[in-house]
Order: sequence, then C-alpha cells, then structure tokens
Amino acid sequence: MKIGLFIPCYVDQFYPKVGIATYELLLKLGCDVHFPMKQTCCGQPMANSGYEYLTKGCDANFIANFSEFDYIVCPSGSCVLHVKDHLHDEKQEKLASEMRKKVYELTEFITDILKVDSIEGNFPYKVGMHVSCHGQRGLKLSQMTELNAPFFSKPEQLLSNIKGLDLVSLRRKDECCGFGGTFCVTEEAVSVKMGQDRIKDHEKNNVDYITGGDMSCLMHLEGILRRQNSPVKTIHIAEILNS
Repeated sequence: MKIGLFIPCYVDQFYPKVGIATYELLLKLGCDVHFPMKQTCCGQPMANSGYEYLTKGCDANFIANFSEFDYIVCPSGSCVLHVKDHLHDEKQEKLASEMRKKVYELTEFITDILKVDSIEGNFPYKVGMHVSCHGQRGLKLSQMTELNAPFFSKPEQLLSNIKGLDLVSLRRKDECCGFGGTFCVTEEAVSVKMGQDRIKDHEKNNVDYITGGDMSCLMHLEGILRRQNSPVKTIHIAEILNS
C-alpha cells in the first residue's frame, strides 16, 4: 500500500525527530511511505479560532499533495480529526469526501489497518501515557473513563511488548492537559493550571517520561516541566515504538 506521510507543521518545525521516527516505523512495518514536500498546515488553527472560511487554500493544497495515496497517516490525532471533519473543496468535493475516509492517526493505522497488535522494542523507563482529547473523544483511540464500558487503548496496546517499559496507572488518565490549540493563548492561566495538574498525576508515579500521540499536548506539558525544573521528559509514542 502507498502511504502519504502527513506531518503537522509544528512537528516539522520543532520536533522533526517525531516525523523521522514515524517514517522509519512505517517502513519497518512494510509500508511504502512517501512525504509530499509541498504539504503545509491543514488549517486547524484557523478553524479552531472561528476562521474556517480562511482554510480553503489549506484544503486545496492538502488534496493536491495527498490525493494519490491509498492511506494518509499522521502522528497527531488533532490534525487527523480536523481533516476527517473539515476537509472540503467545492471543485472536488467527491474527492475530498473520499480522502477524509483515508486519513488515519498513527496508532489507529497500525492497529486497525495493518492489524498489528504490539510492536517489539526496547525502552527501559517508567512511562506515563497522556491521552489527548481529540484522539480519545474524536477518533476513539481509547475508552473514556466516564463510560461503563470495557477498557481499550490502541496506544497502550502497542506499547505492551516494548521491553523494559513500565507503563504506570494514572489516577485521572483521560483528563485534558489544557493545551487546546489556541485555548492556551486565549486562556493562558487556565491552560497552565490544567497542565500543572496533569503533570502532578505523572510525578506522583515517579515517571521518567510522559508519552502520547499528540506532540502539541506534549509540547505544552514540556514547557511547564522545564519551568518547574522537573527531571521528567516528554516523548512521542512514535519514538518509543521505533526504539
């Protein structure tokens, strides 16, 4: 299968190693992976701020870059959900509709399309799993704790065979970190307090790393950790699975 690698702009600019880890991991899993060089922002920041009408150029560019692929894979649940819900093109609406069904978050693609249950690797550290809201509540990557339903977690399932990894059980495992895209700018104080509360849950378990599927959330937590001079580090799940 021919895979188009969709890398969020903030990952491309600030965390390129996450994009590289995603690319290498998909290659190891037998995928034919391509990175369209002219891809840009998917338009999520504008849409989240109430300016979705300004994203038509982003939509057209996304379609031009990714229409040829069997699947589109991205290491970010929020960007994937945005494309799934908001990709439109008045001139090519049928094509846009088809593409919305072909875009997948990384762990979702590995478990649901490649049918891989777990991945062997080596990461001898104590790890806390941060569950991002878009991935859980939008893409259904894991079960919500307020529901009386069987637990599942696609990211945790993939981490189960990583040698040496000690995945801790958090007290409030699906609580928002406070990032929320532009929310962290418009409501900075609330955003920071939510992030501090989220970090406390991890620190009480003495984790070495906080991992997750959205580098945007991890970037928010990383900033708070640095300001607190905390020894805890953040790492995207793709980097662990590629270890």
